[in-house]
Amino acid sequence: MKAMFLWWSLAILLLIQSVASALELEMLDYKSEHFTCSKGISNCTVKAGAVVLIPECPVDLEVQPVLCCRQGTACRPCLHIHLDIQPRNHQTASYVNVCYNVPELGMDICKILEFTVIPAAPDGQATSKAWLSLLLKDNAVSFNSQVTVYVCSHHSKVVLPSVDEVCSSAAQGVVEECDIPSFSALIDQESHEVRLQVNKADDSPYPLEMCLQHEDNGVCRTCKESTVPLHSVTPCMCFQVWWNKGDERSHRSISCPFRNHTELLQRNVWENVSVSVVQGQMNSGGAMLSWNLTAPCRVEAEVWPCQKGAGLDRCTELVAFRQRLSDDIWRENSRGHWVMPGVFEDVVLGLDLCVMVKGKNSELGPFCPIDSSWWHWRWSLLVLLSLMLAVLAAICLYFLHGKLKRWAWEWYQKECGRLANRGHIVLLSPPDVDGSVSELVCELGSSLCAQGFSVSVDLWSRAELCSLGPLPWLHSQLQHLDSQGIRAILVLTQAAWERAEDWVRQWDQQGQQGKDIVQGVGKEEGGEEVEGEDNGLLQGMFSPYADVFSAALSCIKAEHKLGCAGERFLLVHFEAHSAKPPSSERGLPELFQGLPMFHLPSQSQGLLAELAMGPTGPEAGIGGHRV
Repeated sequence: MKAMFLWWSLAILLLIQSVASALELEMLDYKSEHFTCSKGISNCTVKAGAVVLIPECPVDLEVQPVLCCRQGTACRPCLHIHLDIQPRNHQTASYVNVCYNVPELGMDICKILEFTVIPAAPDGQATSKAWLSLLLKDNAVSFNSQVTVYVCSHHSKVVLPSVDEVCSSAAQGVVEECDIPSFSALIDQESHEVRLQVNKADDSPYPLEMCLQHEDNGVCRTCKESTVPLHSVTPCMCFQVWWNKGDERSHRSISCPFRNHTELLQRNVWENVSVSVVQGQMNSGGAMLSWNLTAPCRVEAEVWPCQKGAGLDRCTELVAFRQRLSDDIWRENSRGHWVMPGVFEDVVLGLDLCVMVKGKNSELGPFCPIDSSWWHWRWSLLVLLSLMLAVLAAICLYFLHGKLKRWAWEWYQKECGRLANRGHIVLLSPPDVDGSVSELVCELGSSLCAQGFSVSVDLWSRAELCSLGPLPWLHSQLQHLDSQGIRAILVLTQAAWERAEDWVRQWDQQGQQGKDIVQGVGKEEGGEEVEGEDNGLLQGMFSPYADVFSAALSCIKAEHKLGCAGERFLLVHFEAHSAKPPSSERGLPELFQGLPMFHLPSQSQGLLAELAMGPTGPEAGIGGHRV
């Protein structure tokens, strides 16, 4: 009985609110530019003026947006400028320069208010307080515009309400831009729901659209139903209703009818609050308890961790961890509810920790992490299903064995014919990040693949580079080359040329340290442990591809000492890009001397012939030249 009384009280309050909302913006009758003065001031006139800098004048400025109407209809936005005047002694004729600026115009518009102060009485006291009032209507002043009014050194910035805001609060037909449906929220006690009812007098040929949102800045989600269950009604619930005209003329009627009934509807908010809790580990190694609180509206509450005891509802608070929810961290999820994330750091490991939440009149919890045994059961079921699928697949393969074997043999014969005399190639890009060069590298790799070669390109292996590291990735590729006898290709650009020269200079400067690098590379190629990978010669570049290029220089140095660098490495130069830097006066860097080099695209056929024959052919370097 008490609950029914409360709901009927809410229905009456909603009707009162819908009637009172039409009076939010003051409406003034307007015929022309209206300038009025108080007693004690006479001869008040207004005329156009120019911008005049007057540092000080004895006035107090107040600006208010209003609606200027003609006999209560055809209302337009305008400004009501009110000035409190403090006349100086013996002052009679005077004026005030009032200017205003609208960003859309990009200029100041000024009005000169001229007036005469009536002399004070013989006793020296003013007859009454003096003021000026200007009702300003200008086509530049429109809904949702920002206007700054200047009077001497005083200024006031005003933002006029949007059309949707005015249409939501104004009576139908008062504002010209407003052609929106008016609606009311009615409570149906029998069906336990709130029904949105559109005024039958608001007839329109356009279809009616409606959406629902939580909080002013929430996403308004289209809803087809005109009813909302009572248990889902919250104080932050808002509705938007409009005629769908298919263009910007479709202004909306916006209403949040339950906003002033927080106490009555707060129960619905807390009944829809949920908290997810996860135990984790911080980067420092300490334990943490992270949580996400989800609610239909942003709520004021406190959260704290607690240790769950033997009883189901007993949870002892951990002191010095209590937190208050902040208003600036909430975010909206895909369901239209609001989520607040949080974490308790440096909690004690090994405790059965949960989270408690306390609002103004409600306390919820404990909310605990998901039981690990449930997860174990879930993973066990997943493994069992996987085994069943594997057995089923094996049975199918047994019956299809003959067809699969025949298909596999045909595919093998076809691939063997296509890949005859072909092998694996490692294509290394230069250390710079030139986009056009990178495209050429990728095109070269694709062309080699089309010719039947198996190609590894560092630009295509970013995931492996990030997981293994540049140097281990290169050594794994070189080991692969050892088993197939094909070489690696380095792309020569100005950046590669300069990098090789710098590498040689650093090698000569560091002496024995450089020898250790070569020995480390040689051990890697012999199947032993790699040493010297952290040497400074291979660091300081801008990308993992640059590190791979530097590592390749170390390998070339080691192969030079063995006398077989030309059998494993070769150079290609794209003719569209210069290879020799303008600042370099010497020939090819020492590391690249003795390596076969091909200029592309003019020597593409020679490169393919060289790769097809391999380093053991009759004359390595055919079609190109050794440098």
